[in-house]
Formats: sequence, C-alpha cells, structure tokens
Amino acid sequence: MRPINQYIDHTLLKATATTNDIAMLCEEAKIHKFFSVCINSCHVALAKEKLQDSDVKICSVVGFPLGSMSTKAKVAEATLALNNGADEIDMVINLGLLKSKNFDGVWKDIEAVKKCMPNNILKVILETCYLEELEIIKASELAIQSGADFIKTSTGFGPGGATLHDVKLMKSVCSNGTKIKASGGIRDYKTAMEYINLGVDRLGTSSGIAILKGASSNSNY
Repeated sequence: MRPINQYIDHTLLKATATTNDIAMLCEEAKIHKFFSVCINSCHVALAKEKLQDSDVKICSVVGFPLGSMSTKAKVAEATLALNNGADEIDMVINLGLLKSKNFDGVWKDIEAVKKCMPNNILKVILETCYLEELEIIKASELAIQSGADFIKTSTGFGPGGATLHDVKLMKSVCSNGTKIKASGGIRDYKTAMEYINLGVDRLGTSSGIAILKGASSNSNY
C-alpha cells in the first residue's frame, strides 16, 4: 500500500474559491505531498504556476457538477484545461441521457472527451447518489467501454457522496484494470482507510490534512 497522502486528490471546487484559496490549496498539497489538487478549470493555469517545482499533479473537473452540458462544451473545457497544464480530467457523466436509457449518447459523450486526451488520465464521475444499483453498474460499464481510466463515485455536490456499497458495485465491473476514485463525505482517517482497503485507488477530499492527522473534519468542497 502507498502512503495515504498519495491516494488523496486535495480538492477545492466551491464557486466562491478565490485565487488566494487556490494558492493555499497548492501550498498545502506541496507540504503534505498529496497526489494532486482537484480544482475547477478556470484555476488550472494558476495551479500550474504554483506547482511548477513540485510532483503534485493537477486535476481539473469538466462539465461540473451537473454533467448536462453538450459534449462539444465538455471537449472544449477539457482541451483548454489540458492546454493550461492539467494532468488529469474528472468529467461528469450525462445523467439525463443515462436515465433516458440513451446509452449510445452516454458513451459517445465520454469517448469524445477521452479522444482529446489519449495520454492523460480521465476519471468519469457517476454521481451514484442519483442512481439505482443497476444504473450504477450500467454507468460503470459504459464509462469503462468508453475509455475511462477511473470511475468516480460523486461530485460532492449531490445529496450524497461515496458509500462502501456503491464502490463494491463499481468494483464488480472493473475487470480490465479500470480504477476507482471515491469522493464525497470522506472526512476522517477511518473512512479513508475503509475505501483504500476495499481497493479504491484515489480519494477525493477536502479533508486530507485532517485525515493525515487522524482527525475528523467538517470540511466540504
């Protein structure tokens, strides 16, 4: 097992996050050697500047948090974020298409984003709090078939975040090396370790510092 800090995408996605907040996030990530910072795409260039002399990666969300914008908009946002220095993209699945059983539309949406970033990590956010069990399985299958490197539980902006049950469902589909990122509501060391022991490869949390200290946090994105 890797050190726990290397599982953490140190996350700040609040609409009110200032440039000073993002600069502080990057400084914290360097100090604690988190795997990455996870931020909105408008902040990627700033994060690139602040992290240029470190090993911390930059993860940008795309189509966040609803996932219901056009595929062209998602591709454009992902392309711009990558050009500005993002290493990884976390895109939100189109839940409306999934609920409509327009599965071709779902996989084409994901595939289009992956095509613009063949050499970068793509994580697909399923937003499991809105999905039934069969929908979680289907969404996982579609994301994997479309080239996702990770499937991710949640945005942290829905009515619920990661659950162990949902991760087990997702894990049951990951037979080709696709990894899982758990996010939303992970605020203490015990919870973080439960997900890691279940086989999760990345954790999205704004409570990374508290987790490293063995404490609990009320922080959110």
